[in-house]
Amino acid sequence: MIAKLRGILDSFGEDWCIVDVGGVGYYVFCSSRTLNKLNGVGDEANLLIETHIREDHFHLFGFATELERDWFRMLQTVQGVGAKVALAILSAVGPDELSNSIAAQDKTVVGRASGVGPKLATRIIHELKDKVAKFVVTPVQDGSGKAVAGSSQSDAVSALVNLGYKQAEAYMAVTRISGEGAEDNVQRLIRLALKELGK
Repeated sequence: MIAKLRGILDSFGEDWCIVDVGGVGYYVFCSSRTLNKLNGVGDEANLLIETHIREDHFHLFGFATELERDWFRMLQTVQGVGAKVALAILSAVGPDELSNSIAAQDKTVVGRASGVGPKLATRIIHELKDKVAKFVVTPVQDGSGKAVAGSSQSDAVSALVNLGYKQAEAYMAVTRISGEGAEDNVQRLIRLALKELGK
């Protein structure tokens, strides 16, 4: 199984590239984000590879970062999300934004990807909501692009997790009250989040 390629970028298209490794050209499917991180044709290319071997094909999928590769794998655990749709999602939404939108249960972000309708977006949000805790980053932004999470919010989430709440639900509660203008005070955030979780 191929796990990594280092070679020369021979050519590329909308969702693929060919990496020349010692005279052998490997055809690799990539998200637009990974393609944008590659240098020009003739320059060195380094890609992490996910190999898919099926009865009727042998496909390589390339990633610039481990985070993107991990998301590619996790997205495919959702029924109805294959490799093509997973790449489309990663082309439309960066891993950090994807993590935060799922934790905040915002299906409109996932729905921006080609091939993802409302039903599939809802399924992705529902099935992955408890799996994104390790991917969630701060600060997160609200609909207007304003940051709504910082160190106090992170501390509040951590405290709620220590009280026995799942990280995803703690994160969502803190994000909701922060978006409503709660003061940037850890104790107050915890108190309001507990009230939110008790609804």
